[in-house]
Amino acid sequence: YGSSSGGGASAESKLGLFLSTNYTVTIGAGGAAGAGRVQASNGNDSTFATITSTGGGASASGGGGAESQAQSGGSGGAGSSTQATGATGTTSQGFAGGTGGGNPNNYPAAGGGGAGAVGESVTSSTATSGGAGGDGLEVNIVGGTGNYYAGGGGGAIAELQTPGLGGNGGGGNGAQYGSVGNCVSVSTSGSVNTGGGGGGGSTATTSSPTGSLTSGGGSGIVIVRYPNTYTITVGAGLTSSTTTDGSDKITSFTAGSDTVSFS
Repeated sequence: YGSSSGGGASAESKLGLFLSTNYTVTIGAGGAAGAGRVQASNGNDSTFATITSTGGGASASGGGGAESQAQSGGSGGAGSSTQATGATGTTSQGFAGGTGGGNPNNYPAAGGGGAGAVGESVTSSTATSGGAGGDGLEVNIVGGTGNYYAGGGGGAIAELQTPGLGGNGGGGNGAQYGSVGNCVSVSTSGSVNTGGGGGGGSTATTSSPTGSLTSGGGSGIVIVRYPNTYTITVGAGLTSSTTTDGSDKITSFTAGSDTVSFS
């Protein structure tokens, strides 16, 4: 819906459906947060009929001999201070994560990729902030303006520096972690039902103030816009709501998995 798709691709064609036919809808959960130096997981796919929006890729983790590379996904995960290479996104869905490995004293991590832009890289040896998450894609299928989805998470950095901000579209902010093993400011999770990425976390084993050392991604959403001359039947396993905009109905699915049909 709109003039473009994720990853800078052209808009897809309208999807034609048959009446009285069941179509599967699944809302993917956000990627799980990591713990300490354990890498977070990729997000889960959201689907409608033949369309799949791939879950976002986990960013790299590093430190303490537990380094792991950034993972590809709908949008790509970011590089860390020690595992610098960002991962690629999926064609027609999202952009790559940024490259890390900048200032060896501040340990800045890059920003995760978004549906609308690449994650910010932090390769300078004098970097004083984590990379910003790439902006998501503005899709105003629900009406109005400024409705962004699938923003990338911001990158973490050491104390006294500036964590990376999450991208428009639900991206969480990165953490600021201390040199004495404490997390000075915690990361924030991706926003629910945006597909936004979680902010980069700390490798610290304790947290002050109390909070998550690393944050998970936001869950997905499926939104269907169709003429108001049709009626949708939604399976009990799905959470949904329907509104109207002019001559159209708009049904938003925010949790679960089941089938829908139209009459």
